[in-house]
Amino acid sequence: MTQHIQNFSQEVIQHVGTVLVGKEHATTLVLSALLAGGHVLLEDLPGTGKTMLARAVSRSLGLDFRRIQFTPDLLPGDLTGVSIYQEGQFAFQSGPVFTQILLADEINRATPKTQSALLEAMAEGQVTEGGHSRKLPVPFHVLATQNPVEQEGTYRLPEAQLDRFLLKLSVGYPDPMQEIQMLERLVGLHPIDALQPVTTPEDLLKAQQEVKNIRLTADVRDYLVRLVQATRTHPDLTFGASPRASLALQSCTQAYAAIHGRDFVLPDDLKVLAPHVLGHRVQVRLEARLRGVTPLQVIERLLQELPVPVEA
Repeated sequence: MTQHIQNFSQEVIQHVGTVLVGKEHATTLVLSALLAGGHVLLEDLPGTGKTMLARAVSRSLGLDFRRIQFTPDLLPGDLTGVSIYQEGQFAFQSGPVFTQILLADEINRATPKTQSALLEAMAEGQVTEGGHSRKLPVPFHVLATQNPVEQEGTYRLPEAQLDRFLLKLSVGYPDPMQEIQMLERLVGLHPIDALQPVTTPEDLLKAQQEVKNIRLTADVRDYLVRLVQATRTHPDLTFGASPRASLALQSCTQAYAAIHGRDFVLPDDLKVLAPHVLGHRVQVRLEARLRGVTPLQVIERLLQELPVPVEA
């Protein structure tokens, strides 16, 4: 079982690597979220490859893909679709959300009203328009990109929507050698234009079911719960991670372990994923922010302080 998921994952990661240089870790994290059935928020400065990563992953998986640019004048109907009166009756015209992977580009540039329309799709796998609920395709995943909130013309995402993203990560700048490789590859045709699927949507759905069978020992699950509980009592945090965060961390570590060919989760898996799964689900107190404390610093400190279970 795990060998199948590992082979499936490595093929996708290597395929994405033909487009993006040095982004194997980011690709692994995105794939972990997709195998766990979740959504991903990519936050970084413009031009770091967020959109290209989303496009390359979706093409490699062979999934139906749509992109929508979020802007301040984007309306909920532009996202979900609208009913139009024609020939004596109303006909629903679906919006770009009716796809398997939706790239919500610069998601934090849209107004909160439009954000709330996306929230139902992310949480329930459906949209409601004109009093009718319409199911979205399966699988359905949102890969959203956003610029840091300090950038001009952006809105802070509400906590309820942030909580629906399984993980949040930054793509980061390439190192000098990687940037040279990137320039060499982009002399002619862009590699994304020639990228072909290496798997099918059915392969992804099968792998998503298999991931659920990855084991967590009682000690590892206790370590996970202690970590989440510690965020709720930390003096630098206004509020900690929710029970949904515990479920998200468990499912994401199961997928991460399977990608690495294991049928069990290690404490190290939790250490790798906890900052990405929990960091956007906690809020730092004002006085702590003034001291320069960030959510990731709190999570990293907790990981250093909490006793790690060891094999008997």
